[in-house]
Amino acid sequence: MQEKPVIVNNTPIVALWSIDQLSLLRGLYTEIWIPPAVKDEFLEIKPIERQASLDSSPWIKTVSLANPQRAVAYAGLNLGEASVLALAKEHNARLVIIDERKARQYAQRIGLQITGTIGVLLFAKEKGLIDAIKPSIAGLQANGLYLSHELIDKALQLSGEDN
Repeated sequence: MQEKPVIVNNTPIVALWSIDQLSLLRGLYTEIWIPPAVKDEFLEIKPIERQASLDSSPWIKTVSLANPQRAVAYAGLNLGEASVLALAKEHNARLVIIDERKARQYAQRIGLQITGTIGVLLFAKEKGLIDAIKPSIAGLQANGLYLSHELIDKALQLSGEDN
């Protein structure tokens, strides 16, 4: 039996790509799925470099919704976020990687397992794929990802790097 998919939204992909850590997703989950709307969002900025990243990452699969109208059910989310949740429900995903608060709240309400970019970094450290999360957090911030002080403090505490 095939393992249930891990479905990823745009922000975590952009964040990990920006710090050259996209391969962590492969190391942790083997294969990830993104809906076409997320691929389109990812390619809106730096399309040549980002397309090259996708081309060299065949473990990132673009998977369409069987019924694209399902995404309409998630009012207030952008098309990428709504498509991620709809795809996750459609395929009984084992995990959704998404950072946006409203989308995370929707995901929890409909019973999806979720994590975010920082959760991926914590899991990567736990699995020995990276030695520390602090440099990655600094890189994310340097590349414009907003992370609350509370989230950073909690992540550093969980990783044992809060000294």
